[in-house]
Amino acid sequence: MTSPITEPTTPIALTIAGSDSGGGAGIQADLKTFAALGVFGCSAITSLTAQNTLGVQGVWPVPPDFVRAQIHSVLTDIPVAAIKTGMLATADIIHAVADSLVDYTSIPLIVDPVMVATSGDRLLAEDAIQALITRLLPRANLITPNLYEAAALLNDGLAHTHADRLRQAKQLRALGAKAVLIKGGHGEGAHAEDLLLTDDGTQTFSAPRLTTRNTHGTGCTLASAIAAGMARHLALPEAVAQAKSYLHQALARADELHIGQGAGPVHHFHSFY
Repeated sequence: MTSPITEPTTPIALTIAGSDSGGGAGIQADLKTFAALGVFGCSAITSLTAQNTLGVQGVWPVPPDFVRAQIHSVLTDIPVAAIKTGMLATADIIHAVADSLVDYTSIPLIVDPVMVATSGDRLLAEDAIQALITRLLPRANLITPNLYEAAALLNDGLAHTHADRLRQAKQLRALGAKAVLIKGGHGEGAHAEDLLLTDDGTQTFSAPRLTTRNTHGTGCTLASAIAAGMARHLALPEAVAQAKSYLHQALARADELHIGQGAGPVHHFHSFY
């Protein structure tokens, strides 16, 4: 007699993103974040980058069919409880990702619309923005744009006030995303405020703004931390709150690391030291 299939006790998340050879962002940051938060991480690599703390020296997109093959391999065998996307690079890769997730709508999807690296290097082709809007936003349980990404997705100006951010969040939800988190890290003021808009209304998550140049991978880390919370079956607001706290501590202790000559990474494993 075979044993009954039981619900896995190990929370598992899948990241679909680009590789950062410098280790501070992308797949590497995602997997570190998952591990730090007690979640087993799987990955599908969309692009290889030659990258360090000084910038991005080269990008090599993975063939879309192989992106699709990686996702298929993971999802047909491993009980993934949350999926996070990051750097997707091209329209063809975005279509491949969207096609691969058609049969997995029960798995929460967090879309981090990565367009530009912290160094200013562009990571999403111009013609891919429309594919992101039409194929992935309607599937997303949450999208996590920063102020610049929100403006680019809407072809709008930068949101400088709470009212502007709320208006843009509503416009992004109108494109199909179930929830929107507009991150305030690139804003001004003593506190970095993130605005979450869901069916239940709005919530603001605030933390004191920190002075450090070691901010590489902050967007990847926050979205991955939210995905880790979702994989552990937290409600979305709780997952966002815990992710915000985790990132704040990772930033607060980032200067303890000495990685490279430029903008270093946050301290993903701060709680272990």
